[in-house]
Amino acid sequence: MYKITLAKSAGFCFGVKRAVDRAFQLAEEKIDAVTLGPIIHNPQVVERLSRKGLKPVNSPEEIGPDQVVLIRSHGVAKNVYDALAPRKIVDCTCPFVAKIHRIVAEQSAAGKTILIAGDAAHPEIQGIVGHCQGPVFTFRTEEELLEILQKLKDEGENPVAVAAQTTFNEILWKKFQQIIEKLYTNAKIFDTICSATTSRQTEAVALAKESDFMVVIGGKSSSNTLKLFEICSRFCETILVESKTDLDKHQILRHNRIGVTAGASTPADIIKEVLNTMTEILENQDEEMNFAELLEQSLSENNEKLYTNKRVKGIITNIAPNELHVDVGAKQAGIVPASELSDDPSVTTESFEKGQEIELIVLKVNDQEGIVTLSKKRCDAEAGYDAICKAYEDQSVLEGTVVEVVKGGVLVLTNGLKIFVPASMTSDRKVEDLNTLLKKDVRFKIIEVNDRRRRAVGSIRAVLADEKKAKQEEFWANVEVGKVYHGEVKSLTSYGAFVDLGGVDGMIHITELSWTRIKSPEEVVHVGDMVEVYIKDIDPEKKKISLGYKKAEDNPWEIFKRDYAIGSVVEVKIVSITSFGAFAQIIPGVDGLIHISQIANERIAKVSDKLAVGDVVKAKIIDIDYDKKKVSLSIRATLEEAPAEEEKAEEETSAASQYAADLEGIEGVTVE
Repeated sequence: MYKITLAKSAGFCFGVKRAVDRAFQLAEEKIDAVTLGPIIHNPQVVERLSRKGLKPVNSPEEIGPDQVVLIRSHGVAKNVYDALAPRKIVDCTCPFVAKIHRIVAEQSAAGKTILIAGDAAHPEIQGIVGHCQGPVFTFRTEEELLEILQKLKDEGENPVAVAAQTTFNEILWKKFQQIIEKLYTNAKIFDTICSATTSRQTEAVALAKESDFMVVIGGKSSSNTLKLFEICSRFCETILVESKTDLDKHQILRHNRIGVTAGASTPADIIKEVLNTMTEILENQDEEMNFAELLEQSLSENNEKLYTNKRVKGIITNIAPNELHVDVGAKQAGIVPASELSDDPSVTTESFEKGQEIELIVLKVNDQEGIVTLSKKRCDAEAGYDAICKAYEDQSVLEGTVVEVVKGGVLVLTNGLKIFVPASMTSDRKVEDLNTLLKKDVRFKIIEVNDRRRRAVGSIRAVLADEKKAKQEEFWANVEVGKVYHGEVKSLTSYGAFVDLGGVDGMIHITELSWTRIKSPEEVVHVGDMVEVYIKDIDPEKKKISLGYKKAEDNPWEIFKRDYAIGSVVEVKIVSITSFGAFAQIIPGVDGLIHISQIANERIAKVSDKLAVGDVVKAKIIDIDYDKKKVSLSIRATLEEAPAEEEKAEEETSAASQYAADLEGIEGVTVE
């Protein structure tokens, strides 16, 4: 029985649909219009619009003086907008693309070099580049990215901003982000992959993993369609079709579980045509003949006598809750017990389908009962054990899932085989409860193999240790005073905070956490916080690093210098009283002294006769000594200015009264 599954996010995304709908609206209204470039990367849609009179042009020079210009969802460069300025424009640039235009324009205007992940020849990238005011680089591969980063480092490591094409491969983008963050710490990275693209790619991966065959529908020049094809091809046989005419009948008939997805430029009617054609092919096929062909192939491969431990291929003929019935081309009936399907507990008989071909190992042949007992689990394990042995020889890193907690450790499933990882090897720090590792994907190395028992022992800690060592070596090779890092606060003490900079810890002394006096580091940071720090001092011999956290622009005296001057009248808060005057806070971190002689117009014996801690008063700045960080304040100076202010207020009140009197009697005016 066949099964065709269509991905939920297949077909037009919001931006493409908006552009196509607007284009067809212009065509239906008989408006003399053109699209600047093909409206989308789908030849059928472009042809339909052309028949309705709305054709694409390649440049602004081809547009008539009175024609309306529709800008497609890919967007265009700023100079193209300038060239189109005299004409009427219908701008259908995708909002996600327009956002990237704004980002690169702002960041390049601020002096940053722009890096864009994507295809330099794609219209979207060409439009984005056209909004940059300074240096800009595009890259598609890790090699291209590393070459660009090295060039920028050689030129002085200017600040950079990084964005991605909206349809860029998300997995590759995350990898690029890690490389950039590791090698270019002052980079500002913007996540600009369209959310619809992310959903589409995620669904495609999940569907490809569950299918025998994937059909990707879309234009062969469409960037997002090609990425879907590339992603799905990693997990199963995949084809790319533009329409139903590209389908291969014989190719489809070889599969039972077929997944279908479509690029963002693929119309719903084309998706429907492809699905209907595939359904007709599968429904009209003589199922018995097709099944017979599979059996005949199996017979030719298994026509030798069956024996224990022989590897065979079989076709599933029936599915029961506790076993699979398979035909292995022999006189005996083949049985695969549910317990022999897989070591993965999620795999059951329902995970298979009638007519599916699987590889098996013969466990037992019972000629009297006419039954041969088979194991898929053993077959997978044998193939997996070869991979395990190779990984042990190469000391390469394997990936697997923790499927079981056992005495003294955990079992990790990889290549159809369970690998024992001792508790002491599950992490680079003590794991109190091994159950927290269940169902988690882990990376590990094989540290021991037992050929006689065909078992192996793994270590997650070995991988973590290698990664940490590599990070440390890279760190010490590149670290320098003044360099900025992003790190995680790992622990706090009474004298400061320790920050993980990527395998190496540095310390922020409590005096470096704030410009104001604090009693505990917890007043500023907490364990787990991600913070931006800079290298203040390095001791390579002792492997100690002192970090700076507070920024010059946050220095209260810099803020005071910027916002205040001699002669400014400010509201201040009395923070302490002495025999010679009172200290008042102007802004947090900057206090001024109000001398006893500057508190009142008359002579006072004690400061406390006029002021108390906590009072908020107005005072005038009468002197500033930036070198000694001293400010002199005067309340008396504000009292001496009060009469003049009162006279001015009286004059304004009198003028307002006269104005009101003048308005009396004017129709429609009420004076209150």
